[in-house]
Amino acid sequence: MAQDRVEAVERALTALEAFDTDRETLSLAELAQATGFYKSTLLRLLGSLERFDYVQRSADGRWRLGASPARLARRHPPSRELAARLQPALDRLAATTGETAALLASRGDEAECRLVALPNQELRHELSPGRRWPLQAPGDPRLALPGGTMICQALPEALGAEALWLSLSGPAGRLAPQAARRALATACRTLAGAAEVAP
Repeated sequence: MAQDRVEAVERALTALEAFDTDRETLSLAELAQATGFYKSTLLRLLGSLERFDYVQRSADGRWRLGASPARLARRHPPSRELAARLQPALDRLAATTGETAALLASRGDEAECRLVALPNQELRHELSPGRRWPLQAPGDPRLALPGGTMICQALPEALGAEALWLSLSGPAGRLAPQAARRALATACRTLAGAAEVAP
């Protein structure tokens, strides 16, 4: 019904819809062309969306989606179910290896941390859900860590519709790659077996 419409909200949502594209970033001119809004109107809308991290502005003035849309998407029941199955596995990995365990996903040319378990170590890799970084190469979600290392293991496709990885990260002198790969492979096999018997 017309009286239920809030024009400012609908304009903000229209601006967000413009990011449903293969391009990772959009200029203000591209957003204006996609939405039909004046640039001055868009700047006000984007300013409000940026404050709530729905969009982010880079140093070159281009706009991209922020972390909030992905955070809310993870509240969807299938994502909650997946998180409920994976978080205990991450907790076990962090406890047994003493390193940071995480669930990573990729979108376009970026990797994103979806879930994390931090070890009980004073010196550790601090990682938090929602953090994003450029992919080093297609299918390689590792984060470059000065003085540290990150080892990744792809999860079976049965565990999600998108490409997902388990990772272990920590100081290079402490995190042994071979041991990390063994721990990750064991966790992946356990999760795959659980997925096969899940109702």
